[in-house]
Amino acid sequence: MPQPSSSSDASSAGSSQFVGFELDGQKCLFHIERIQEIITTGKLTRLPDVPAYVIGVSNLRGAIIPIIDLRLLFGLPAREPGADTRTIIVNVGSRTMGCTVDAVSQVIRIPADQIRPTPDSIAAEGQRFVEGFARSGDDLYIVLDADCLLDPASLASVNRAGALHAPTSTFFNSDS
Repeated sequence: MPQPSSSSDASSAGSSQFVGFELDGQKCLFHIERIQEIITTGKLTRLPDVPAYVIGVSNLRGAIIPIIDLRLLFGLPAREPGADTRTIIVNVGSRTMGCTVDAVSQVIRIPADQIRPTPDSIAAEGQRFVEGFARSGDDLYIVLDADCLLDPASLASVNRAGALHAPTSTFFNSDS
């Protein structure tokens, strides 16, 4: 007979749940608590005089929310939306916004001891939004701090940092 859920509660107490997604082949994570929902990229209304990474606004059940293309925010080349392209609806404080990603891979639970802080040697102005790195099996994920990344005051500096390394070397350069 199965045991009560106390054993699973104990195992989940030392772990966190994340939503995994991909950008330019790199695996990334957002804490699941920040995610409202995941949708297919729908119709957008383009806006004049906004940074290129703000690809428009969308009507999400009566709420008008900005949509940020994370590829463009990080200085990666633009890509036409494909069958796997998704928009992750993220709640940060009182704000709701969408983040367009190449694909959403999974909901994953990662034990706390498999999450490492960002090494001091790679800390930089545009990378303060990187909470750390997580291992799951053979995969290494970048854990993104949605609060910091999607703070309107931070978006421009994140984008500038990505642009400094484009086009030959980006935040997600896999040559290292």
